[in-house]
Amino acid sequence: MAIESKQKTNSINQPRYGCAVGSLYTAAAIPRVMPITHCGPGCADKQFTATAFYNGFQGGGYSGGAVAPSVNQSEREVVFGGAERLDEEIRGAFKVMDADLFVVLTGCIADMVGDDVASVVSKYQEKGWPIVYAETGGFRGNNYIGHEKVVRAIIDQYVGDYEGSKTKRLVNVWASVPFVDTFWRGDLEELKRILEGIGLKVNILFGHESAGIAEWKSIPQAEFNLLVSPWVGLDTVKHLEQKYNQPFLHIPAIPIGAEATSDFLRQVAAFAHISKRKVDNFIKKEEDYYYYYLEHFDDFYSEYWWGLPAAFGVVGNSAYTLALTRFLVNQLGLIPKRQIITENPPVEFREQIAEQFRHIAADVSVDVDFIEDGYTIGQELLHTDFGHKPPLLFATTWDRDVAKKLGAGILEVGFPASYEVVTNRSYIGYHGALTLLEHIYTVAVSRSA
Repeated sequence: MAIESKQKTNSINQPRYGCAVGSLYTAAAIPRVMPITHCGPGCADKQFTATAFYNGFQGGGYSGGAVAPSVNQSEREVVFGGAERLDEEIRGAFKVMDADLFVVLTGCIADMVGDDVASVVSKYQEKGWPIVYAETGGFRGNNYIGHEKVVRAIIDQYVGDYEGSKTKRLVNVWASVPFVDTFWRGDLEELKRILEGIGLKVNILFGHESAGIAEWKSIPQAEFNLLVSPWVGLDTVKHLEQKYNQPFLHIPAIPIGAEATSDFLRQVAAFAHISKRKVDNFIKKEEDYYYYYLEHFDDFYSEYWWGLPAAFGVVGNSAYTLALTRFLVNQLGLIPKRQIITENPPVEFREQIAEQFRHIAADVSVDVDFIEDGYTIGQELLHTDFGHKPPLLFATTWDRDVAKKLGAGILEVGFPASYEVVTNRSYIGYHGALTLLEHIYTVAVSRSA
């Protein structure tokens, strides 16, 4: 049975997420989209440091980091309101910054003092200027919640209504949350690659493979929406179903490895009514590639020269915790000992998430804990019986000290990951799983050296 955090205070030590205004990186992840933050001077900078720097050192890119304009609210705006200052910042941003769409995000100060951001932004929208706004004060939730607020703002305020025809085989993909999911770039690229491989046209929406605002404008034309996530994005695809009469396919687990990825593609193909022959041909090609390398890896794996770990724990967001647990159990035969979800999913989704862990394999059921507090997570790990061999720990930078105490090999797979440098690495699909195997057993061998 899933359990909640055992912490006794209202404080959270070592959080594994940012606040809602951190979703400025949802905007920045769309090519040529510029966030404008209506918040205090340190808010946007802290979100960059945590989300885009000490999390794989991903960088800010075209419109993140020090590039994004900010109102930099002071005591004056707290006392007298900041609407006038925001208006000035928007006008300045349009003069200086080169972007296809501007996204205003509010912080705690603006939301608490009641700045009428809607009226400020709407007068520019009425003139046809490409700008939207989202209320993302930190008390509204973390950056997973903020992500959906920004997505909804762009859809409702910019993409708008649509009553035209649908484009055959076009799908909108909703999966990784940009930047806070450390490997989002590579993961989205791999999803796009394999979905195109079975004959779909893919709106991937974020990252290098996205066509930017032109792609977002085509969202209503898609035949369906594909959600690859336990819960983030579910509100979005339900909204699109109502707004554009688009059905959606919800697959909770990100696919890692040949077995999971082939099953994933067959589910999508059945939903999209794609020719079975075309799908089977692509899967055969990909599985031949995957198992060629796995066959050679087996020489290492079967010998156990280094006393390879048998048990593991995962600490991370629900998407990666579920996907990794499935892969490690079904592909490698490892023993799941502790699974901890850290992003504080809304209560209404928790039983659905826990149910996924009860069916990891035909004969394997796993309990999952929902814990935000880093100290509590550490105590849970230290009191877990991992057996007589040091385990593998798939976790974050916050968990390295605990890993040392356990003698565990640690692979950082989520926020924050400050001992990993990530460009376009992926751990999902056929190709990503091979990369994951390399990293797992490099850690295992290095730990025993």
